[in-house]
Amino acid sequence: MDMNYIWIILIIVAFLVGLAAGFYGARLYMKKYFKENPPISEDMIAAMMSQMGQKPSAKKLNQVMNMMKHSQR
Repeated sequence: MDMNYIWIILIIVAFLVGLAAGFYGARLYMKKYFKENPPISEDMIAAMMSQMGQKPSAKKLNQVMNMMKHSQR
């Protein structure tokens, strides 16, 4: 009878340790991913447009941002 309680407690502890390790592992992975691949902002699009010789207006920036949002779906 005592052995059953020990096994149940060990399983629960192992589950909680795995849950915590998975959470922190995923968190570190996402931090690394966003550091290497930052999300594109309006400032980055404006810089790209000006490099290509286009004058970045607010209307063009909004159009590009909306196109990117629709393409992600």
